[in-house]
Amino acid sequence: MIFTASQIAGILEGDVEGNPEIAVHKLAKIEEGEKGALTFLANPKYTSFIYTTKASVTIVNRDFVPDHHLETTLIKVDDAYKSFSKLLEYYNQVKNNKVGIEEPVFRADTATHGKDFYLGAFSYLGNNVKIGDNVKIYPNVYIGDNVTIGNNVVIFAGAKIYSETLIGNNCVVHSGVVLGADGFGFAPSENGEYITVPQTGNVILEDNVDIGAGTTIDRATLGSTILRKGVKLDNQIQIAHNVEIGEHTVIAAQTGIAGSTKIGKYCKIGGQVGIVGHIIIGDRVKIQAQSGIGRNVKDDEILQGSPALNYGDYNKSYVHFKNLPKIINRLEHIEKKD
Repeated sequence: MIFTASQIAGILEGDVEGNPEIAVHKLAKIEEGEKGALTFLANPKYTSFIYTTKASVTIVNRDFVPDHHLETTLIKVDDAYKSFSKLLEYYNQVKNNKVGIEEPVFRADTATHGKDFYLGAFSYLGNNVKIGDNVKIYPNVYIGDNVTIGNNVVIFAGAKIYSETLIGNNCVVHSGVVLGADGFGFAPSENGEYITVPQTGNVILEDNVDIGAGTTIDRATLGSTILRKGVKLDNQIQIAHNVEIGEHTVIAAQTGIAGSTKIGKYCKIGGQVGIVGHIIIGDRVKIQAQSGIGRNVKDDEILQGSPALNYGDYNKSYVHFKNLPKIINRLEHIEKKD
């Protein structure tokens, strides 16, 4: 895709200083800019690069005044960072604005979809699948029976959506995601063997949920595993059966949440956190990376460690832990004196 400086300025409601007809076809960091690239300057620490960048067009704040000659054409806007983000969003919309049904695919006769629909090759739509408007399903996606998908949803290549899953509006499901696989349900028998407990529930994603690549969310044993509106999950996360995650909670990569745990709203959970099953975590909780949570957590707590402690207590304790060899030596020295 090729855009001129004047076209970009029109999208961003900015003003051009330089050649309005110069064209760009790619994006770049300001220090790596080359001919045909668009970049931006928002952080003053990078100001020196604007005088050496080879980028054809640079987005800057309106109050930017160069100290000497520039090779790059400027687009002046109120907020360079927000404008560049807006442009990235626009670029993605244009890039991903595919429509139509590629071949070969399988669509059950009872599967339906709305307008502006895209279905990539080698995808599968099961019985009674209901898909809204402006949904983009990339190649090699499996969508099982009785799945419902809202409007403006993107499902990237290779995702697997098991039967009865419900996906709301404006959701993004990245490659390799599995929604609705059986939860880890097994009951021990008298002879020590394990018998499978049927998992008959489903998975629900409310509106504006993003699921990172390789993440798995298990269907409930009974009822639903639920991600409330605005939840954002990183890559390679495991959400077990009957878990509920509250609105606008964000979780970083490699975290695992065991079955039937309830997590509140506006929580922030770091990478590689382990959370046991059947507990309740309150609202606005912050959990530092690699922590292990084995108890109920009240609203607004900040936790770190394994097992996790209050964040302040952990830091105080860690100071003593680091000094433990010195403390032991002092104690041994005192004992010898006695």
